[in-house]
Amino acid sequence: MSTVVQPSVAERSEAEALFRFQTETPDTVRTTLGMSATRIGGGVVLSMRNDTTHFWSKALGFGATAPVTAELIGEVCDFYRAEGTSQAVLQIAPAFLPEEWQEICEQEGIDPTSSSSWVKLACPTDEAVARADALDMTPDRIHVAPLEADQAPEWGTVMMRAYGMPVEQYAEMGAATATRPGWHPFAAWLDGEIVGTGTLFVQGETAQMFAGAVLPHARKRGGQTALLAARARVAQELGCRVLIAETGAEAPGTRNSSLHNMLRLGFEAVYERRNWSWHLTHDEH
Repeated sequence: MSTVVQPSVAERSEAEALFRFQTETPDTVRTTLGMSATRIGGGVVLSMRNDTTHFWSKALGFGATAPVTAELIGEVCDFYRAEGTSQAVLQIAPAFLPEEWQEICEQEGIDPTSSSSWVKLACPTDEAVARADALDMTPDRIHVAPLEADQAPEWGTVMMRAYGMPVEQYAEMGAATATRPGWHPFAAWLDGEIVGTGTLFVQGETAQMFAGAVLPHARKRGGQTALLAARARVAQELGCRVLIAETGAEAPGTRNSSLHNMLRLGFEAVYERRNWSWHLTHDEH
C-alpha cells in the first residue's frame, strides 16, 4: 500500500512531538541544561545551551504554513544568538527549501556542506498492524508492554543509555513525558530489566514514533520491531490513520537496522532531509 503523506504533515508531526518532549521537562532540568524554546513561522526552535551532545538544539517544522525565507531563517538564528547557543541544526524538508538557500546559508553562517541526512518515513497504520500480525515477529526473550508511571525513571535512563547520551539530567527529561497527555510510552524487558524504549505522540489522525531504542546487549532479538508493532496497534485503537517516523539515512557501506526494521513493517521512505549545521561565531559570543 502506497503512503501519500504531505511534507507539511510529516514535518509538523515531528516538530510538535519534539517541542512537547523538551518543553515538558521539569523546570530544574531546563535550568541546568539551559533549555528554551519558541515558535517561529509555523516551526519550532529549540535550544539547549548546556547540551554536551549538541543534539537537542534544533529548528524544524518550517514551510507548512509559511514559506521559508531569509527573514524567517534570520529570526531563527537570531534566537540562537540571543540564547548563546553554540551550535544548532536546522531541519527543513527539501520541498520547502527556497531557491536562494545557498545565499541564506552564507548570510547566517549555516554550513552548506553538511552531509548527514535523515530519512522521513510514513506508513498507513492499518498496514503496519497487518504486517505485524502476518510476519513472525516474536522477539527472543523480549517482552514489550505499556510503561507504568513508577517505571518512568528507569525508562528515561535506558532511553538515554541506548542513544549513547549522558544520564544525569537527560534521563529525567526522557522520563517526564511518560505520564503526559498525548504520549503512549512502551518498554521492552529482558530478564526483568528494561532494555528498550519507545513512545508514541498522537495528534488527531497522525501518530509520531519517538524515542525507539534498545540497549546494545539486548539488540538483534526483535525488541525494536516489537516496540514498533505495539505502538502501531495502539495508534490503530486510537483511530490514527498514519504513522510518522525518522531515522538516519544510510551512508555508503553502512546499514541502519532501525531503517530496515521500519521498512519491513511497511514504512516507506517519503524523502531524505539534510541536517544543516549552524554555529555561533567567535564574534557573536
